Amino acid sequence: MTVYLHTQGCKVNQYESQAMREMLAENGYTVCEFSSTLPDIGKGIILINSCTVTGESDRKLRQFLRRCKRNHPHSILILTGCFSQAFPKEAERLEEVDIVLGNSQRKILPQILDSYFKNPQKIVCVKEHTKEYEHLSIHQFDERTRAFLKIQDGCDCFCSYCIIPFARGRNRFSTLEEIKTEVENLGRAGFKEIVLTGINLTAFGRGQGYDLADAVHVAASVSEIVRVRLGSLEPDDITPTLIEKLKGEPKLCPHFHLSLQSGCDETLKRMRRRYTSKEYKTVCQNLRDAFPGCALTTDVMVGFVGETEDEFNTSFQFVKSIGFSKIHVFPYSIRPGTKAAEEPIQLSNEVKNARARQMIAMGETCQKEFLESLIGNMETILTETTGKDGFTEGFTANYSPVKVKGIYPPNTLLPVIITDVKDLVCIGE
Repeated sequence: MTVYLHTQGCKVNQYESQAMREMLAENGYTVCEFSSTLPDIGKGIILINSCTVTGESDRKLRQFLRRCKRNHPHSILILTGCFSQAFPKEAERLEEVDIVLGNSQRKILPQILDSYFKNPQKIVCVKEHTKEYEHLSIHQFDERTRAFLKIQDGCDCFCSYCIIPFARGRNRFSTLEEIKTEVENLGRAGFKEIVLTGINLTAFGRGQGYDLADAVHVAASVSEIVRVRLGSLEPDDITPTLIEKLKGEPKLCPHFHLSLQSGCDETLKRMRRRYTSKEYKTVCQNLRDAFPGCALTTDVMVGFVGETEDEFNTSFQFVKSIGFSKIHVFPYSIRPGTKAAEEPIQLSNEVKNARARQMIAMGETCQKEFLESLIGNMETILTETTGKDGFTEGFTANYSPVKVKGIYPPNTLLPVIITDVKDLVCIGE
């Protein structure tokens, strides 16, 4: 039987989808990616790994489920991931869904399917998170030239806008030995680049005498791996000691995604973030001192609860002053179940969207300036795709996109000289 897999959300979800893909394949299922152009799959299985980081994510999920049932009325729909874990009662009420699994029940998915085939009645299996890390395992990462490797889960921060601690539980992480085994598997599969990911990646190893730099060291020790990249990082955990340890890892990519959310201290307080704009700026400078020419990217939220025009302008000017190489901008979305959703001063969508457009435009200017600073540099790209225009596309170690004339196989390390920038993409020879 064929399982059609649809993944929403972050790199952690993508890793977990790959783990489920391999688990199902080991149990005799054929697994492929879901496509909106599929003809009616009859009694096939559609597995949705959900995201619930915003209210908009939930809206898109419900829309997707309705479309699936309309186009594939006889299919078996399985819902797992963050939505089902954070809102199990709501998930159970979704008429389109046949099986609901929580974030801690993925390992029993084959057994759950066996039970459903014996007695095709709706199954809901969502349990509270334990303190134990759910160790999944992958040996491949289909359709990608770099492999995401989840090494941490959960979050203890409880920011006022965020539902993730309820969807993911508290901080827990894999062992260094488990990381080594998985990286060796991926190296043997031909991967040259590993991306270490987690829900709060910088909390890795907390209380156990090791830290994120130790995870990087273990991953880099595998001979087949040429690059180790880090996922999103929380700035308050990026200490000078950690930076000094990371500096000693030559395979570490000089690209750091530091989640900011706002450059205004008053807004940061309402968000319950654990740093000030001054402390954030110090982390950026420390990283640039240790990794000259590194790329700093970030997330910025606009239109948060109670954000005044002055506060937005303060955030805008702060973001501009850092000189990020790329900024992910998104308007605040009310997330039921969080502290911020209960606050009375909610901004209109019109105001939030206008501020988002302004921040995005500034971010694109910063991105263009950063990419133009690479002109004349010799860089090595890891090739990914070849377009119909005869150009091969790939990314540098600092995750700058590059197009180079010619046809080169995916997963090739290719030295190039950056000669130009067009449409926020470097042109290389």
